[in-house]
Amino acid sequence: MAEPQAKPVSLMLVLHDVAPQTWPDYQPFVEAVDALGDIPMTWLVVPDFHHHNALAHYPAFCRMLERRLARGDELALHGFYHADDGPPPRTPGEFFMRRIYTHEGEFHGLQQHEAMQRLEAGLAAFAQQGWPVAGFVAPAWLMSEGTRQALRRLPLRYTSTPRHLYRLPDFTAIDAPGLVWSARSAWRRGLSRVVCDWQCRRWREAEALRLGLHPVDMRHTNAREYWLRTLTRLLEQGREPLTKSAWLARQPHP
Repeated sequence: MAEPQAKPVSLMLVLHDVAPQTWPDYQPFVEAVDALGDIPMTWLVVPDFHHHNALAHYPAFCRMLERRLARGDELALHGFYHADDGPPPRTPGEFFMRRIYTHEGEFHGLQQHEAMQRLEAGLAAFAQQGWPVAGFVAPAWLMSEGTRQALRRLPLRYTSTPRHLYRLPDFTAIDAPGLVWSARSAWRRGLSRVVCDWQCRRWREAEALRLGLHPVDMRHTNAREYWLRTLTRLLEQGREPLTKSAWLARQPHP
């Protein structure tokens, strides 16, 4: 009697907050990953990071991303400004999410028409560069109901949260847990290492794992080296590296 075949397992290496301002942080890490072999990455690109990094003003950066596309990487839309410039929070819960949890939850409080305007502007910025785009990830993964309604009306294939990818336009949830560090202080980095190690053990049998990296991670040697070690270990365990789009394309439709 033939033994049951093990399900294929994958990993997705995802670079958040990609912009001309953050590329110097990422560059040494990307070069180290490239040295490991053919490992496709998903780059979450911000069209005008913090209102000071409009893509059209940085042709060399855009050419670098075009070379990444030619290698088999994926570019996804990651907000528009990656900055929460909406009206001040009105409730304690909103204050926590927008001022303590993060200051960059750009799409947390947007009405549908506001979200649509920024999403369409982001898609136009990609189109201006001739870049294909299948996915949108909200900064800090925070999406208002208005944002969700806007996404249902756009030609995008997926969005995501820390635990799931969502197939659009119907928001079908697919398990794809993610590892992420909070690297803004030494105690956060220490706690992040412990939590991520625990999550790696907990999700050892998961069909897919996402590694969600941020520029601040790259500014700390222990965080940067942690991600390289974790990536190497997961590859040695037999996980296949895929972009988010490539992984989603393999998932069965309900």
